[in-house]
Amino acid sequence: MKIAPSILSADFSELAGEVARVAQEADLLHVDVMDGHFVPNLTIGPPVIKSLRKRTDLYFDCHLMVDNPGDLLDDFADAGADGCTVHIEVGDPRPLFGRIRELGMRVGLTFNPDTPFDAVEPYLDEIDVLLFMSVFPGFGGQAFIPSVLDKVAAARRAVDERGLPVELEIDGGIDPETGARAAAAGVDILVAGSAIFHADDPAAAARGIREAAGPGRARQSS
Repeated sequence: MKIAPSILSADFSELAGEVARVAQEADLLHVDVMDGHFVPNLTIGPPVIKSLRKRTDLYFDCHLMVDNPGDLLDDFADAGADGCTVHIEVGDPRPLFGRIRELGMRVGLTFNPDTPFDAVEPYLDEIDVLLFMSVFPGFGGQAFIPSVLDKVAAARRAVDERGLPVELEIDGGIDPETGARAAAAGVDILVAGSAIFHADDPAAAARGIREAAGPGRARQSS
């Protein structure tokens, strides 16, 4: 099971230090990019990623909650992003997939809690990561939406039946309890923000989520 602390919940005035506090327990660093249009919040962009890249070698998992992701992909690649995830709700993602790959980044696709799995299933063989939003994107600290787990289970079956190397990731309201439920449904990557960065010991909190989720699919099947 991979853990991806979400810096949306970190103290932005001490961002490099916050990342350093969780680095030993982080497999990826989840970066929520919001433009104030696609979602009602405004966060960070490529300049912050570029500055942070100098301070850590963690994988930057950038979730683009923006109206115009295609206009930003080059800037994120130049800043040091390792992967970019785009929303199915912005329209046909295939041109975005092509550009993301050209720039040397991994391709992610995501969808909101009220968007059906059928909307993203046709793209499973073109992506590296499928991100399930278990809250409506825009703000951290929201409550987990359990019905999303039905879509996780459906995706797990589809990916396994087709033998696709797609990682399933979930973001929103993840803590030890919900993380364990998501792991049981078949996710590979748990994104957690408030449960990690608002804890007294963020690294211990991340470790607790990983331990609650269990050994992960690979070890369970061995």
